Amino acid sequence: MTITTLSSRELNQDVTRAKKATCNGPVFITDRGRAAHVLLSIEDYQRLTKQRRSIADALAMPGAADIDFEPSRVSVGTKPADFL
Repeated sequence: MTITTLSSRELNQDVTRAKKATCNGPVFITDRGRAAHVLLSIEDYQRLTKQRRSIADALAMPGAADIDFEPSRVSVGTKPADFL
């Protein structure tokens, strides 16, 4: 993976170059010498965002009802509270 760094001015002058560079890795865009933004290919973006799926999204996914999952029941023992 190659990281490309472009200034905001370079990006404005040659957007095509920045878009092509995302095929090899992220493109860091600087503003006054400091990294301010990152340009990614859609594939990289989707790969990064799919890793953070919530449990609700996972349970709502198509085909989830077809998965056999029978967790064992857990018995939690309780004891009376001691208020003294």
